Amino acid sequence: MLNDSAERTDEASTNIPHWYDPSKTGITFTDGDGTRVVDDDGAEYLDFVSQLYCVNAGHGNEAIVDAMTEQLERIQYVSPAKGTPARTDLSDALVAVAPDSLSNVQFSVSGSEANELAMTIARDFADAPKVLSRWRSYHGSTYGAGSMTGDPATRAPLEAHASTTGAVKFLPPMTYNSPFNADTPEALAEAAADHLEFVIRNEGPDTIAAVLTEPIAGTSGAYTAPPGYFERVRELCDEYDILMIVDEVITGFGRCGDWFGVQTENIEPDLLTFAKGVTSAYAPLAGVIMRPEIADHVRTDGFDLGQTFGGHPVSCAAGVAALDEYADGLLENVRATQDDFADGLAALEREHDAVADVRGRGFLRAVEFADPETGAPFHDPRTDEGDNPVTDVISEAMNRGVLVGGGRPTTQIILAPPLCTTADEIEAAIETLGSSIEAVF
Repeated sequence: MLNDSAERTDEASTNIPHWYDPSKTGITFTDGDGTRVVDDDGAEYLDFVSQLYCVNAGHGNEAIVDAMTEQLERIQYVSPAKGTPARTDLSDALVAVAPDSLSNVQFSVSGSEANELAMTIARDFADAPKVLSRWRSYHGSTYGAGSMTGDPATRAPLEAHASTTGAVKFLPPMTYNSPFNADTPEALAEAAADHLEFVIRNEGPDTIAAVLTEPIAGTSGAYTAPPGYFERVRELCDEYDILMIVDEVITGFGRCGDWFGVQTENIEPDLLTFAKGVTSAYAPLAGVIMRPEIADHVRTDGFDLGQTFGGHPVSCAAGVAALDEYADGLLENVRATQDDFADGLAALEREHDAVADVRGRGFLRAVEFADPETGAPFHDPRTDEGDNPVTDVISEAMNRGVLVGGGRPTTQIILAPPLCTTADEIEAAIETLGSSIEAVF
């Protein structure tokens, strides 16, 4: 049968993409190598969003492909209720690089499902129904993970016909356009932590199983917490006997300059969720890493849930190879070039009045746009109709050969290149972004 899918219009295609917008024309990629991808017209792009914040080792990594091929030639599938060496090898490798507090792994398939799994384990362990998460967060698009997501564009479609219980929100310690009246980072950390304590006490500590948080905000804007904030969150969790779950779906595997984002905050979580970069997105895989006492509880009571493709052996083989690649210079490359990245974006803020703020850590960065006279967004997609100049910047950058992502909400763009990106490529991408901003604003 003739494969003419590349020539079909979006309306004629049999495939409906995720995040589908009928007003926009999609793009088809056919090849990739390192930091670059190629579309079906042969145009090349610098992939400064790692497709979906996940191709951390870059495209076309032969070591990962070879590991997957070798596993396929040995045994292609093993039930997640059974054992297989690939699964054991990856569990051991993950525990070796995870925060010291964590000792055991249970696999899943996607980031949404990993967060669902962590919440299920936490609620059972704590014998409490509620999980707290931040407004301006993203934890997934299944019902449970979506209920934890503080982004209304995700939560509203899910809850249009049904909703879940036990989801409670608290305000994040945002450094830009903050909901707290704080003059210094230290005051912001104190105010945000005091607010979290108020929510805990108001809800009743005995009803709360866990606090679920990204250590560095992902698509909601690459926000880093002010110094001292996460130390206080850890103290509150200990004081009120609440588990701390860190969502490392985006921030894990070198994205923020260490194995996991929480390690850049120097605190120890109770559970950690992962996905995306664990295989460099070469195959779907996710999971939860947990403390020994939580693992003992799961083993003692049993766990009568599962997924057909949880811990798929080919994905696990990809994961072992990906971790080897990260250790073999890719994490070091992020540390060596992250200042170039930050400095280049800071220059954009100085040079363009429309750029209100730049922020982030490692290879996870955001550029916020706002009217310099009012400080308000040029267009707030949550309330405004019509064209959004931020999406025009994204389109302009793509037309000039650089892929960047839209934040939640799209008053900002997110940049998250593969960990193999060079200083020269960072400079080229920022130069293109600058010219795109100039063209739009």
